[in-house]
Amino acid sequence: MSVNQARRSLLKGVLSATAAALFAALPRFAFSAWPEQAFRTKNIPDTLQALFGTASVITDTKGITLSVTDLAENGAVVPVTVSSTLPGVDNITLLVDKNPNTLVAQFMLAPGVKPFIKTNIKMAETSRVIALVRSEGKLYSTNKKVRVTLSGCSN
Repeated sequence: MSVNQARRSLLKGVLSATAAALFAALPRFAFSAWPEQAFRTKNIPDTLQALFGTASVITDTKGITLSVTDLAENGAVVPVTVSSTLPGVDNITLLVDKNPNTLVAQFMLAPGVKPFIKTNIKMAETSRVIALVRSEGKLYSTNKKVRVTLSGCSN
């Protein structure tokens, strides 16, 4: 084996090992902000405390629009849309108070992004869908009761 071939083999080995190490570490970096404790909570106050460090919420609904059906025939697919006209929105969170786990989704928004989300959620039974919006450091909420005929969650 020539010197060039040995050098190439060594370089390939080092690059392969580096790529493998980076690939193995990627999930740790990608999910570093995952609010694991908040997804395990069973009620609204505990969820708010785990996510935001407070249970204090302003229930002013003027700046938040929550669109969700009144009757969900299948709780496994409940379309939800949330938008806001409040200034400086950096977070939109969805909660369902009677789900096995209260926290359904949390969306972190970059500065300057229009505060609008549209997603499907699962609901275990008839309960309130709560939209929380963090604007300029304050939490605002609105909610709507949704009747569910067929559960979309299993305990």
